[in-house]
Formats: sequence, structure tokens, C-alpha cells
Amino acid sequence: MSDAPATVPSSGPSSGPSGATGAPPAAAAGQAGFYPKRWKALSVLVVGLLVVILDNTILNVALKTIQIDLDATQNELVWAINAYSLAFAALLFTWGVLGDRFGRKRILLIGLVLFGFASALCAFASTPGQLIAFRALMGVGGASVMPISLSIITVIFPPQERGRAIGVWSAAVGAAVAIGPVLGGLLLEHPNWFNWLTGNDWGSVFFINVPVVIVGIIGIVILVPETKNEHPGRLDPVGLVLSVAGLFTVVYGIQNASEVGWASPSTWGFALLGLAILAVFVLYEHRSTHPSIDLSLFRIRSFSVPLTGVTLAFAAMQGTLLFLTFYYQIVRGWSPLQAGLLVLPFAVGQLLGAPRSAGMVKRFGARVVIPVGLAFAAAGMVFFSVVTPDTPVWMLVVLGVVFGFGLGNTIAPSTTRMTLATPPARSGSGSAVQNTVRQVGAVFGVAILSSIVTTVYSNNITPLLEGRGLPSAAFDAATESIGGTNEVADRLAASGAVPPQAIAQLRQASIDSFMPALHTATLFSVGLLLIALIIVVVWLPTKAQAAAWGAPSARPSAPPAAPPAADAVPDQAPVAATAPVPVAVSAATTGGGRHAAPDEAPAGPPAGAHAVGRHARTEDGGTEGR
Repeated sequence: MSDAPATVPSSGPSSGPSGATGAPPAAAAGQAGFYPKRWKALSVLVVGLLVVILDNTILNVALKTIQIDLDATQNELVWAINAYSLAFAALLFTWGVLGDRFGRKRILLIGLVLFGFASALCAFASTPGQLIAFRALMGVGGASVMPISLSIITVIFPPQERGRAIGVWSAAVGAAVAIGPVLGGLLLEHPNWFNWLTGNDWGSVFFINVPVVIVGIIGIVILVPETKNEHPGRLDPVGLVLSVAGLFTVVYGIQNASEVGWASPSTWGFALLGLAILAVFVLYEHRSTHPSIDLSLFRIRSFSVPLTGVTLAFAAMQGTLLFLTFYYQIVRGWSPLQAGLLVLPFAVGQLLGAPRSAGMVKRFGARVVIPVGLAFAAAGMVFFSVVTPDTPVWMLVVLGVVFGFGLGNTIAPSTTRMTLATPPARSGSGSAVQNTVRQVGAVFGVAILSSIVTTVYSNNITPLLEGRGLPSAAFDAATESIGGTNEVADRLAASGAVPPQAIAQLRQASIDSFMPALHTATLFSVGLLLIALIIVVVWLPTKAQAAAWGAPSARPSAPPAAPPAADAVPDQAPVAATAPVPVAVSAATTGGGRHAAPDEAPAGPPAGAHAVGRHARTEDGGTEGR
């Protein structure tokens, strides 16, 4: 057999290259008709995922340097983060549909090329506005990677391997959390490596994406098979516009609160206007024949409950990591590399938790593993809410590991549950829903926590600086953020017109004002994690669901069928039990009689589906009665 990856066929009677109906695809001559090089393909898909996740984590350690070099406000820094995330979230569905229609591999390559090009543009940005615009363009390209890579995994891996593959995929997120800050800190401590090219000391944190993207593109071209769906969804331009407008308006209102206050009519005006637009979006999607968001998935608790838990965890993590960077670099006075190294414990915890979570689910069940993971994350966050400027480094390391371990045991099993609730024929759209909601959660987490930190900080430091004779512009900058205060201190020190003792008092005032703000933000994050824990404990089904394969009412009466094979894996109900049309693994495990393509569109349940469903294998080894 040739080493070149072949296209995996779509729906309809499955055929191999010769056109013989019923033969497995040429690229899928491995286990049960699945792509034999799937683990090698996973390794290069992870490279593409790494560079997208790495970009967000590498940016955090550079924020202080960017703020100084571009004279950016904290609000502009937050927009540089959220512009990427908003574009990313808004276009996930669009990329997913394009992948289903034109080929997932092809669309993934296009997205990576765009991401690499936008990264290079960011490296040369000379104003905060340019950086925000180019970051949004990066989000447009990066949006293709997560849904497309996850949908490819869904198609090329059989159900009994899918949980392990998703665990590796999730662990890549942890690896990016580890690599990004350390690499960013290393680049910032050696600006001479790239400043001759970019003309600044921070552009390297974006330009470094370019060679990684090139490596990923080469690997994908060689190892990843082309997959597509012959019955793809239609694009939804109206839904896209409504979702972007609604999300942007809500986020603008939230971030606006840091400047004009939460009680300001403009804050609530923009927030309510955005919510109204999003309500129109939901109504439009509900009535649309080709919605951007498959709202029916939210009626499946095995999908909606884990998604809620992961989204709240993402919101807590993204918002907190942003301000821990300022704690490390400004409050503690550590270098970017040292600050980056202190993010490593978060990644180590995820790498310890995510790959092992499938085994833990097999032994204890998802209803135990996911809440325990959220409890670990909440415990780590509680202790972050009491850190001081003198907290020992070893304690910060332990807290990071605890939080990361909890997150690893939350993301991987939750993603597995959600993926199993989505049929491979709709894998692009289903994974887009997952990632859209998670990214929206991250956007709101960053926006809300940044607004909280800015508001508390400004309220604390303003009385300390009033009457000190600061010029109006310097006073506004100093009361806006801890970075702004220290930048004012640096300028006053450079002028030589202010005594060193007064400079030291200004810096101390910034620390005294920032720590309560950080504690308030982390306590808010604890609240998000506890809400997620309660939702999972109360509403997550004990037994895995895959109801998205078809409506129960569509099941015809049929003679009882034999129960599925006894080796059905935990938390992965056999596909034949719920799938209207068996996919490749179904034929192998249930005697379906043919090797259907992984991407077959549902066409109505097979005979015996109702009876088989009554004996569906569950994660704890029991059977699910209906």
C-alpha cells in the first residue's frame, strides 16, 4: 500500500479506490477500516494545535513589554487578547462547514497559512490599534485548527481509541501552556535575536509562530488523510454577523466598565444591546435550516453539561493567568523568563491529569472524575486568592500543579463525552460548537476579570495619589493599571525631578492596590469553578449519551437484536446502539455487513436500533435502560 494518505470517502455506499461497494477505503486498511497512520497523523495535528494555543500563552509574558513599547493602556492589551478570541469563536462554525464541504485537510492548511501570515504582521505592529487588528486576523486563521483537528480525530480513530486520542489532544493544550510562557520569556530576555528584524523587543513572540506553522504544514501534507462530508451544512452569513455583533457589543460593555464604572448607563446599555442581538441570533438559529450553532446538541445533557463545566473552567483560567503575569513580573520583580517558568506548573498538572483521565473514567466514571477535577482546580484557585508579595516560590509551584491537574481531569473526559454525543457526519459542526462556547467563555472570563481588577485597582490607588501633584495624563495612567503606575514611576525616575523615596512609595502603593484586586479576581474564578462543579454533579448523566445520532421517535419497531459486543469501552456507548447508519467500526463490531464511511450522514435508524439501544453499554460497565 502506498504511504501517501488517500481521501476518506463520504456518505453514501462506501467504496474503495476500485469502486467496489462494501470494500474499506484504501486509506483505512487498518483496525476496523480506520486509517492505519492515525497516531502519526495525530502527532502533526497536535503541532498545529500547539502553535495556536501557544500564541495566547506566549503573549501573556510579553504584555508588560508591549505595554511599555507601544504605550498601550490595559484596556488595549485586553482587546489585543480578546480580538483574537472573538474572531476565533465567531468563525469556528464557518471553518467547520468549509472543512466538511471542501475537505478538512485542505481547510486546515489554508487556516494555518493565514495564521502564520498574521503572526508575522503582529511582529511588526507599531501601534496598539495595528496589534489589535492583526491579532483579530490571527484569530481568523487559528479558528480553523481546533475544530478541524478534532473532527479529523473523530473520523480517523475508532471509538475505542478516541478517548485516548482526545486525551493526547487535550494534553497538547497543557504542553502549549508550558512551552509558550517559557519560550516567550526566553525570547524577551534575548531581544537581539529578532529586534534587528522586527524593530522592537517583543515581536519575536509572534514571529516564532512562523517556523512552527511551516513544520506543521509539512507534516499535515505528508501524514494527514483528506476527509470530507458529501452532505455538508450550508454557510450561515446572517448568523455569523449576528454572533460577531452581539459578542463584540457585550464584551465592549464589560470592558467599558473598567473606564466608566459598572453603574454607568453606557456599560449596561452596550451589554444589554449585545444580549438582545444574541437573543435575536438564537431565535434566528432556531428557525434556520442551516444554523451556525446546532442548538439541538444543547438538549443532550452529555453534551451541554460537560461543555458548561469546561467553559467556566476556561473562563477562570484565562482571566487569572493574565493577571498572575503582572503579579510575577511587577509585584515580585521577576524577569519574563522567570515568570514563564512559573507557568510551567499549570502545564505539568495538565500533563499529569489529561492523559490518565480516560483510565480514571473507566474505573470511577465521568460523574466522579470531572467533579473531582473541578474541585482540584477550585482548591488551587482558593489558595491563589491569599498569595502575598512574599509567598514562597515552592507554594506557587504546588498551587499551579494542583490547578493544572484539576483542569486536565476536567477537559479531557468532558471533551470525550461531548465528542461521543456528536455523530461523525456532523463532527466538524459539533466540534465547532464545543470550541465556540469555550472560546466565548474565555473572552468573557478575560473581559470580566480584567474589568474587576481594573475597577478595584483604580478605586484603591486613586485616593493614594490624589494631591500628590501628578500631571493629569500621568495621574490617569497611574490609576488605570499596575503597569501604568510603574511606567509613570519609571518616567519620573528617569527625569531625576522626583526623589527616589517618592518613587519607591509610588511603586509600593501600586502593589498595595493590586493585591486586593488580584484576590477579588481569583475569588470570582473560584465562584465560576464551584458553579461548574455543582452543574456537573447535579445534571451530568451517569450513563454516556449519544442521542445526537437521531431522534428516539424515529426508531421503528423491530424484533429484538443482540446486545453489543461485551468489550464496549467505558464512557463510549457502541456506535451501533445509537447510530442511524453504522460507521466503519459498527460493521466490524456488530456484524453490520458493510464498511460505511466515517462521515455518513444519518439516514434513519437501522432495524433493531431500538432494541440495541435498550442494552447500550455504559461507562461503568452496566447497561442503559430506556
